[in-house]
Amino acid sequence: MKHISELSTELATLYDGLKNGTIEVKVAAEMNNTAGKIIHAQRVQLEYAALRKEEPDIAFMKTKAKKATA
Repeated sequence: MKHISELSTELATLYDGLKNGTIEVKVAAEMNNTAGKIIHAQRVQLEYAALRKEEPDIAFMKTKAKKATA
């Protein structure tokens, strides 16, 4: 996983699979738990950077650069 939008997509897919019965509840719960830990870790990094008045360099939080169209 490279950035937060991919995690959002994965969680939406997880939700759909759980809703339509293609993903087991136990598997979904573990994936959701892991996603929560990833998000929490990013939050801690952001809070720490804010306290130090720094801009964090977190690859996971970056979005892909969009190409300009003419």
